[in-house]
Amino acid sequence: MPRHLIDEKALRYQQFISREEDRRHHTAAEDAYQYDLLRAGNAHAAEEHVRILFSDLPGQVSRDPIRNMKYLTVASATLASRAAIDAGMDAERSFTISDLYIQKMDELDTMEALRALNYDMFAFYSKEIAALDKRKAFSKPVSLCLDYIYHHLHQQIPVRALSEITGLSAGYLSTVFKAEMGLPISEYIVRKRMEAARNMLRYSDYTYAEISSILVFSSQSHFIRVFKKYEGCTPKQYRNRSRSGGEKEEGP
Repeated sequence: MPRHLIDEKALRYQQFISREEDRRHHTAAEDAYQYDLLRAGNAHAAEEHVRILFSDLPGQVSRDPIRNMKYLTVASATLASRAAIDAGMDAERSFTISDLYIQKMDELDTMEALRALNYDMFAFYSKEIAALDKRKAFSKPVSLCLDYIYHHLHQQIPVRALSEITGLSAGYLSTVFKAEMGLPISEYIVRKRMEAARNMLRYSDYTYAEISSILVFSSQSHFIRVFKKYEGCTPKQYRNRSRSGGEKEEGP
């Protein structure tokens, strides 16, 4: 049998120390409550999370208090991302939110800053979950299409490819997709590319030609024409406006 990094002696010693110092972990029910609130999109999730995490009963995974809280924050971010997915959030979006908060956490070195970050993280997730349209339940074929489109915006997406992954004929799939989404597959793909283009213009330094290429438009001029049709302005105007603070948040 292979030797493990911890053994029964180390485990029993740690339990003894915890009893001597009158320390215990939160119960499963106490710990789960914050994530139940989060899954419900309840704004009180942030308060409950900070209360639990910064109580006298946090886990001890490092003797250094700041490092200990950072490790616990990573664990919280992981569990929060899973809870958000359970609530219906897109998995990639949820994981990306978690990654960004962990990256922010890595820059912090005070307990006060870590407390503020944990509060903000749960508040952000709660707000996102509360905004989800829980009334909308997509069929499996449409869910497969949405996931495929999300991950392949940088490639051509023929209906044929969606037909293959769903096992439905192209014609029937198109009918089902439009009935559930309220617009044709091709229109949905263009709108998602516009959403991606807005984010790239807002948050990156990609040139218009690079964005056009990444989102597989036939040419930069074609990209500019389509963008102006959907957004009412050119990519350049959009970028300038968003970076000057004059932009209103726009949906997909």
